[in-house]
Amino acid sequence: MKLRTWFIPLLILLIVWPFAGAARTEAASASTIQIYLNGDLLPSDTTPYLKPKENVTMVPLRVISEGLGASVLWSQATKTATIQKNGNKLVLITGQGVAEVNGSSVALDVSVENIRGRTMVPIRFVSEQLGLDVVWNQSLKTISLTSKDGDPQLPGEEGQNPQPPVNPPQVSNELRGAWVSTVYNLDWPSSTSAGKADSQKQDYVKLLDDLQGMGINAVFVQVRPSGDAFYPSDLVPWSTYLTGVSGKDPGYDPLQFMIEETHRRGMEFHAWFNPFRASVDTNTAKLANNHVANSQPEWIVKFANKLYINPGIPDARKHVIDTIMEVVNGYDIDGVHLDDYFYPTGETKTSYFNDDSTYKQYNSKQLNNKGDWRRDNINEFVKDLGRSIHQVKPNVSFGISPFGVWRNKSTDATGSDTKAGITAYDSTYADVRAWIQNDWVDYVAPQIYWSMSFNLAKYDTLVDWWAKEVAGSRVKLYIGHAPYKLGTSEAGWNSAQEIINQLTYNRSVPEVSGSIFFSAKELRKNPLGLIPLLQSFYGL
Repeated sequence: MKLRTWFIPLLILLIVWPFAGAARTEAASASTIQIYLNGDLLPSDTTPYLKPKENVTMVPLRVISEGLGASVLWSQATKTATIQKNGNKLVLITGQGVAEVNGSSVALDVSVENIRGRTMVPIRFVSEQLGLDVVWNQSLKTISLTSKDGDPQLPGEEGQNPQPPVNPPQVSNELRGAWVSTVYNLDWPSSTSAGKADSQKQDYVKLLDDLQGMGINAVFVQVRPSGDAFYPSDLVPWSTYLTGVSGKDPGYDPLQFMIEETHRRGMEFHAWFNPFRASVDTNTAKLANNHVANSQPEWIVKFANKLYINPGIPDARKHVIDTIMEVVNGYDIDGVHLDDYFYPTGETKTSYFNDDSTYKQYNSKQLNNKGDWRRDNINEFVKDLGRSIHQVKPNVSFGISPFGVWRNKSTDATGSDTKAGITAYDSTYADVRAWIQNDWVDYVAPQIYWSMSFNLAKYDTLVDWWAKEVAGSRVKLYIGHAPYKLGTSEAGWNSAQEIINQLTYNRSVPEVSGSIFFSAKELRKNPLGLIPLLQSFYGL
């Protein structure tokens, strides 16, 4: 819920116990400390720490942005953290003993510092400058956060007559993501930076600065574009898109670098995997020897001048899960994200995905319809992957971005009132409804890449359909948006206001928890003047 405009939300605080005699305190278990905001318990999945000499508790920027919805900007170039909420602006610079508070200089006991890739700020200083009361109960190990007048009254309660906001209200837990494509060097890294680690790092920092400056708080970075990896792997080769050569070490760990830089800004990092695409062309000679197309050629199907891992082979599915779990086990990611590349679209009677022999060999359930068998293969994959992730790290979010239309109403009475030529269920064999109903995923992010006025597949019609699908479940709904279509001839894309209208519509649908934009490069182009509209919409 949104507190009334004059109430300044409170910053999440954790206080930890230093070990006796230790030179540096270690954080106490987060489960031993409870934090309350006007009587309501606040969750936290991070571990702040105490600076014993100054008796100052430090918390990560991410807690501020996620827990309270404050606008948090981090500039790597100037090492500056900027926190804004309800007209208050704090500027803290790493290593400096003063901070800027609404234009005035105020002394700091402890400056901003970086610990293990996270930017940490002094919680009590920030709280007090925003007009907050913080009470620590040592015996109960609880922290009570209240406004100075102690009035937690919410909008719409008796005695209030709030004026309507000029812009839509900022939603504290609203995900505002951007896809960062690495295949073909689309978004990052650039092809001109191949093999240049420093250049790639600088480009990624600039990308984050640009995205955060327009209100983005999460990135979905493609770390497995084509059966390869943007991290050192024991199972698959280094990606061609890092150095220009499959299997060549780029000289650093791009995934670790990206996670640290993303978290430093209080943003979420979701590792995006393309599960079954093996290669964007059929030339295996240029792929490393340990690439799946060379090491397991019997798993590979050629279709439309690309190579795919056959989802019908159980060992092949397990291999893909193992590669994803390498990242889950080894890195501090916020989520695992899959795109809609399960079975390829575009099959015809003369050009089809040839898995006939696989269908005969691995059809243990004796399914008579090949489409049902394909969907079952993907269902088994989604179920097994979700279980594997949550057994190891329950807090890591697992979600999938399917094609925007599940099925047309003309084909299935329970489908959407659309006339799409491709559907998730029939074309990519993704039975998203089953994933939702069985709680195999934490969220779905359908790619609703059409405008409000595109009659064959209207944006609002599809949002309503997906909202009904997740209603009553624990599965969240994010919407995939298409800023790349702005300025094209397709109906409805002649103004950047189309994206704002879509975002406004999302906020009228309770089931929608946020948005993801395709892609980072398209956002940075500022198509038809979109960036200032986003900044205004997100209250920056």
